[in-house]
Amino acid sequence: MSNLTLDNRNLTMLVDFYELTMGNGFLENGCGNKIAYFDMFYRKAPDDASYAISAGLEQVIKYLKNLKFTEEDIEYLRSKNLFCEKFLEYLKNFKFTCDVWAVPEGTPIFPSEPILTVRGEAMQAQLIETMILLSINHQSLIATKANRIVTAAQGRPVMEFGSRRAQGYDGAILGARASYIGGVAGTACAIADRAFQIPALGTMAHSFVQMFNTELDAFRAYAKVYPDDCTLLVDTYNVLHSGVPNAITVFKELEAQGHKGKGIRIDSGDMAYLSKKARKMLDEAGLDYVGIVASNSLDEYIIRDLIMQGAQINSFGVGERLVTSKSEPVFGGVYKLSAVEENGEIIPKIKISENIIKITNPSFKTLWRLYDNESGKAIADVLTLHDEVIDDSQPYEIFDPVHTYKRKTVTDFTAKKLQVPVFVNGECVYESPSLPEIQAYCKEQLETLWEEVKRFENPQTYYVDLSEKLWKLKHDMLKMKFTH
Repeated sequence: MSNLTLDNRNLTMLVDFYELTMGNGFLENGCGNKIAYFDMFYRKAPDDASYAISAGLEQVIKYLKNLKFTEEDIEYLRSKNLFCEKFLEYLKNFKFTCDVWAVPEGTPIFPSEPILTVRGEAMQAQLIETMILLSINHQSLIATKANRIVTAAQGRPVMEFGSRRAQGYDGAILGARASYIGGVAGTACAIADRAFQIPALGTMAHSFVQMFNTELDAFRAYAKVYPDDCTLLVDTYNVLHSGVPNAITVFKELEAQGHKGKGIRIDSGDMAYLSKKARKMLDEAGLDYVGIVASNSLDEYIIRDLIMQGAQINSFGVGERLVTSKSEPVFGGVYKLSAVEENGEIIPKIKISENIIKITNPSFKTLWRLYDNESGKAIADVLTLHDEVIDDSQPYEIFDPVHTYKRKTVTDFTAKKLQVPVFVNGECVYESPSLPEIQAYCKEQLETLWEEVKRFENPQTYYVDLSEKLWKLKHDMLKMKFTH
């Protein structure tokens, strides 16, 4: 990645203020150096889906590599009259020393399973909460939405067109990055191409057509400049009465010059009706090679319906409903304490709530995915205590952690740990793959999920099971808390 986006800004102070007051409180109470474990996970997938797609890890890594408090930061904090000098000195000499494990970007992830785990001094592990959540929540949300839209398009390319409607410039740039992980073919955001090598795509706006005396003049002018990459916007005035006929005229002129027109774009109106009529007109003119692009407030449901209605559309440009995930614009990832260490022993911690979904899974854990060897499909994810091993050479019993009477023995499977080491003692040990590699990995991993799990409406639940030891630990802790 180039220095065009986050790299040339010191974002160390992008924290919630309570992370600083807690750090100071930990230090004042003699527990700032106590080793703590935190899990970042989400509780519910957006759009009532069963899964999400992990993204944003690369930005977390860059943040953690560059953590440093400036003199200006220290003076600002001193001016609040809330922090002891010992804590300010600690921040002045800050060095990140935590261990971090994370699920690689592009991995399908399910509710309640740790996407990222931090182990380290409580002051440090708490301090980085906001940036972890900000980076992973945002990009996982957009990657997930992008993949739903790409899935709806059934193999037709989808282009991300949302920069001008994104929530700020980082939302546009990193939204384009996340969209690419989710499967889009390219972006209208030129800086995202320069920063991440995401193919930049785009042709013309209505203003280009309006700048000329006639639509035909505008099309001819554009074709003269881009004879081998000519896509014409045909809905400035009237799609079927002028736009498509004028495009046909120009494409035939290009043919006579030894070039081939690329496509037309429809940005308004009844896309199904207009695309079918336009396709017929193009084909009758011998221009069956000219594609049709549709844009304008599209999402996965509209694209799915257009295809069901027989729309003759070859590719889609999707803007605001993708880059803002308009239907559900918040990814509810949280960052919760799961354990502390005392004299080298891991002491599990649990958060309890009257809302069952908010009860956390305690202790330091390992996340596994079990794959059926015959079909290659994912059977289930299993959370175990960190020192448990799932031996895939032996039958393994999984059970629904809610309805424990539902048990299933799986055989002929492969067990894979989903988290990988990212930082060890504050040193990065993980090399981020290229963006095309992440996109290809995402596509490969999604193919391991059954289609029923990926349904838009009422998807089949994919259970994240707890090992019997972890389930018993959680059960015993809940029982103890409720009886005291």
